[in-house]
Amino acid sequence: MKHIVSVSLGSDKRDHSVETEFMGEKFLIERIGTNGDFDKAIALIREMDGKVDAFGMGGIDLYVYIADKSYTIKDAQRLVAAARKTPIVDGGGLKNTLERKCIMEVQEQGIVDLRGKKVLMVCAVDRFGMAEAFEDVGAKLIIGDFIYTVGLPIPIYSLKTLKFFGSIVAPFVVRMPFEKLYPTGEQQNVITPKNSKYYHKADVLAGDFNYIRRWLPEKLDGQVVITNTTTADDLEMLKERGISKVITTTPDMGGRSFGTNVIEALMITLMGKPLDQISPEDYYAMLQELDLKPGVTDFTQQTA
Repeated sequence: MKHIVSVSLGSDKRDHSVETEFMGEKFLIERIGTNGDFDKAIALIREMDGKVDAFGMGGIDLYVYIADKSYTIKDAQRLVAAARKTPIVDGGGLKNTLERKCIMEVQEQGIVDLRGKKVLMVCAVDRFGMAEAFEDVGAKLIIGDFIYTVGLPIPIYSLKTLKFFGSIVAPFVVRMPFEKLYPTGEQQNVITPKNSKYYHKADVLAGDFNYIRRWLPEKLDGQVVITNTTTADDLEMLKERGISKVITTTPDMGGRSFGTNVIEALMITLMGKPLDQISPEDYYAMLQELDLKPGVTDFTQQTA
């Protein structure tokens, strides 16, 4: 049995373990949260290095991508360096493949008609491929990177504008302590509504779930959430706050969806190739073989 471990800087309250099968191969998939403790995460990676088949790096990205350029997050390099034998991935290989594919399928399969819909991406540089896919299907973006990540009350309405300002700001932002950029540990369990008017203006809330959740208003009016990782408790909370439908880019596994870092770790294990030899075309080919479908929870179809 193949063993995949996601070592996350997130809360341990979101930990999960499941045995599953892909392409005839059995997998044990685990998620271990370290509550924002970098030293604990590094120790776990070192302890399991060479004993598991692949690591996912959860709660942090190695790079920020803006268009075709990547910027390395300084704190993430510490985690990557701890794995000397076992490959470690952050999900970046799938954000421009699986998540782009998910948005196209949501439109083409009629799950949600995104044409003309206002889509709030609380942080678009975290999922640039998803943002591009929304533009491709005719959605209208409200980009909240400056509002919710940098703290400047400036909404952006096009990826062209984000590319321009992002390329100026990114080299400085990636050197900041990561906890200033993204909720880690217990901060993932805290919801503090902020600049709620942009949530209310939107028809769709999209991107990383912890970004969406962190600033979520107490009551919404039928918005759709398109995101990555949700638990049963997350879904119940979203239902109570007035969300009509939740679409996850990764499928349900044992009662919850895992992050893209887990799915990427699973895929590179199946490929059996060195990381530096895996191309976007390899990911697309594997996605075709796995035939992963978006997870859809429609609260309007549920009976009381």
